[in-house]
This record gives sequence, structure tokens and C-alpha cells, in this order.
Amino acid sequence: MKRTALIVLALLIAGGVVAALVWRFARPPKPSDELALYGNVDLRQVELAFNNNERVAAVLVQEGDRVRAGQPLARLDESRLAPQVAQIDAQRAAQAAVVDRLHNGSRPEEVAQGKANVDAAVADAHNARVQLDRLRSLAATSGGRAVSQQDLDNAKAALDTAEARLDVNRRSLDLLVAGPRKEDIAQAEAQLRANEAQLAFLRQQLADATLIAPLDAVVRSRLLEPGDMASPQKSVFTLAIVDPKWVRTYVSEPDLGKVHPGMPAFVTADSFPDRRFTGWVGFVSSVAEFTPKPVQTEELRTKLVYEVRVFVKDPSDDLRLGMPATAHLALNAPAPTTTTAPTTTPMAASEKGATP
Repeated sequence: MKRTALIVLALLIAGGVVAALVWRFARPPKPSDELALYGNVDLRQVELAFNNNERVAAVLVQEGDRVRAGQPLARLDESRLAPQVAQIDAQRAAQAAVVDRLHNGSRPEEVAQGKANVDAAVADAHNARVQLDRLRSLAATSGGRAVSQQDLDNAKAALDTAEARLDVNRRSLDLLVAGPRKEDIAQAEAQLRANEAQLAFLRQQLADATLIAPLDAVVRSRLLEPGDMASPQKSVFTLAIVDPKWVRTYVSEPDLGKVHPGMPAFVTADSFPDRRFTGWVGFVSSVAEFTPKPVQTEELRTKLVYEVRVFVKDPSDDLRLGMPATAHLALNAPAPTTTTAPTTTPMAASEKGATP
């Protein structure tokens, strides 16, 4: 009897344990208020090169230096460019003087000189006509014996020459009064614009001899040294844009509806176990892709996931490119009213980085 009671008690205890286990594992799990996504720190990079083909004269920064937008980073040899700029500037100044002279027209002194030339020509023509008339009168009164025909012909030629000179001087005076032709002014102005355009081009080349940082960044690589030959195809520096940074992660399709651009998040890294980096969801891909091989096991590689970028604030620049990190998304936070994420630096066409 006692043995039977023990067996029954053991069966009851075993049944209770089984029921408790079934109740525990069969019930739906309590929904979590946080979604953890695993990925790596990513950032954008810029390859900087000179626009000119010239020898490098100076390199002003080292790897690891923080640079500001507008800061000079390197310089080219300007010994050939500076004289070219001076030459074209002198040609532009000379052509500008020509244009001003044409616009101003004839000086009063030139007009007065033209009038004086006309008066002198009138006097010469009058004197030649008087001489011819006197010779003709003598020839008529003497029956042609006092004056030879040669003298008459010479006097007539002198009168014709004087009258022609008078006509030339009068036309010259008219040109002085009328001023330059519109076509001449237009031609001179066109030549001046050509000189100015060439001067602007050379000045830009001279300005391009100094390589300027386009934005705030950190020098990641220094690729040329003084004495090297620079060209637009050779990068001088690789700059890492440390703001913004993001963690490139992937979310599975069942969790995709929980993630929205703009939702708050924080990022942790194994190198900083006691720190939380404030962040937000800045991008959720609309295209599915297979799980990247470098970050997942073979079992998960065939699953479709969506890329998520969690932007992070890192003013002290502690997070490094490629560092493993975990993004924690607060699912109980209110959903954003719009899909606009907090302001981040837009990606320029010239920026180099990991392929989205």
C-alpha cells in the first residue's frame, strides 16, 4: 500500500513538471521592446587629386590629421603658371585700353588737326587755281607766245593734285568726327573677352595648384610626396568623413515592419562595453538581398534581408571603419510622423565608400 502511494505521488509530480514545461514553452513569448541588429561601422571616403599635371612642391598634412573645410593640404610647383598669368594679364590690360580708346572716339586735338589740314589743302588748291588762271590769261593775251603749253599743263596738274589732297583731308576729317566703326568696337570687345576668359582659366589653374580640403575629415592615406608628379588621375590623399558614421546592419523580413527611418537607437561595440553611442535609423532599403556572407553563417546566407543604416553620433571619433557593432532599436518608441531622418551630410558624387 505504501509502495503504491509513492508510485502515484511520483507520477503526479512528473505530470506536474511536464505540464509546467508544456505551459511555459507552448505559450507565445513576451514581445521584446528592443530589436538588436548586428553589423559593422561604415563611413564615406573621398579621393583627392590635383586638377593640374605638375610636380608636387609641398605636402602639408600627415595620416591621422584632422582637417577642416577650406584648409590647404598640398601645393604644386607654380614657377610655370605664375608667369603665364602675368603675360595674359598684360595682354588683357592692353586690349582693355584699345577698347576704351575706341569708345572714347577721336580726341578734340585730332579733330582740330584734321580741320587745319583741310584749311591748308583749301589754301593750296586756291593758290594752284590762281596760278593756272594767271597763266591762261597770259597765254590768251599773248597769243600763246608768253606761256608755253608745258607750263599750262604743269599748272593744271598742280591744281588737280591740290584739289585731290583737299578731298582726302576733308574725308579724313569726316572720319575723325564720326569716330570708330561699330564693327571695330565689337571686334576689340570680343578680343578683350577672349583675353579675360584665358586669364580666368590660368588663374583657376594657379588656384588649383593648392589642394583644399572640401569638408571636415580625417586624413586616412597620404599617397604622394614632394617631388612626385601629380595628375588628375593620381590621388594625393584619401579622406575619411567621420560625420556622419553609421552601422550597416540587416533586418529579416519578419522584423522589417518594426523598423522605421527616424526611430531612435543606440549602438554598442565590444571595444567600449560600458558606452552607448546615440543614434537613429537613417535608411531602410526597399530592396531585399541575400544575407552577406562575411557576417552570417552558411545557414543564414540564403535568407532574404533588408539593409538598415543606423547613424550614430561619435564626436570623439572612437568608432573605426569596419568595427563590429550592435545597433539596439527601441521598438516601444513612438513611430515617426514622417520618414525624414535627422539631418545628415548628403553623399556627394565624388565621395568614395562602401557600395550601398
